[in-house]
Amino acid sequence: MSERTERSEGREGMPSQHSMTEKTIVRPYGDTTGDGMVQVSFTLPVPHDRRAEGAAVQLANKMGIDPALLVHAKPMGEGFTFFVVYGRVNHLVDLSAVRVVERGYPLLSAREVNAVVKRQLRRKLSVVGACIGTDAHTVGIDAILNVKGVAGEKGLEYYRELKVTNLGAQVSVPELVEAARVERADAVLVSQVVTQRDAHLHNTREMSAAFREAMPVGRRPLLVVGGPRFDESQIAELGVDRIFGRGTTPGEVASYLVHALVTNKRARVA
Repeated sequence: MSERTERSEGREGMPSQHSMTEKTIVRPYGDTTGDGMVQVSFTLPVPHDRRAEGAAVQLANKMGIDPALLVHAKPMGEGFTFFVVYGRVNHLVDLSAVRVVERGYPLLSAREVNAVVKRQLRRKLSVVGACIGTDAHTVGIDAILNVKGVAGEKGLEYYRELKVTNLGAQVSVPELVEAARVERADAVLVSQVVTQRDAHLHNTREMSAAFREAMPVGRRPLLVVGGPRFDESQIAELGVDRIFGRGTTPGEVASYLVHALVTNKRARVA
């Protein structure tokens, strides 16, 4: 047995924990491990016919899917067709090159959040939330703010040391700024689900610019946005303090607010 093999195996010939966890190159999994099979869906602006199906396969081939199997095609109104394609890709994923935004703060229970705010801030922490622009989808903001919360976890209204103002949907940026001023908001939470033509990015930039113009640094609330299409690495580009993606829980948001506004003394100046 070679020296390299001896080092990579445990005392009884089994792979060591190190050798089992150092895997960094992976490929997609479909039917069997490492077969490279993927499934993608897309819409083409063409009526549904045999030519449209051929066009879908051609697009899949150009995406690197070969062979590409068309498994679903459905008309989506006049002149549009929705497709699902299944097939193999040869691309590999290098896990060591993946960069993510780490949480960077501890997760606290509702009781711990209340205790920290009461002991250190000595007043209720004011939070204003809304869906801005034409976005009428309140599911995201309600899941974080409403007392019923999401997946069995209570929303921020449940936290007795937080004062929550939920403005609802289709709130204009000037209305949001004024509400934050009236409520003396420590934090403003904005949910954006509508993303056509990057509406979520435009609305967020408009919001952050409005707060910078309306309030001096010491009195400006923490700006937090969330939604399924945000990239957490865009914080500086969008001019906000934090971005939350899909699957975020009320506890994560509450813990961040305590970390940023209380533990790190970023709270609004009275």
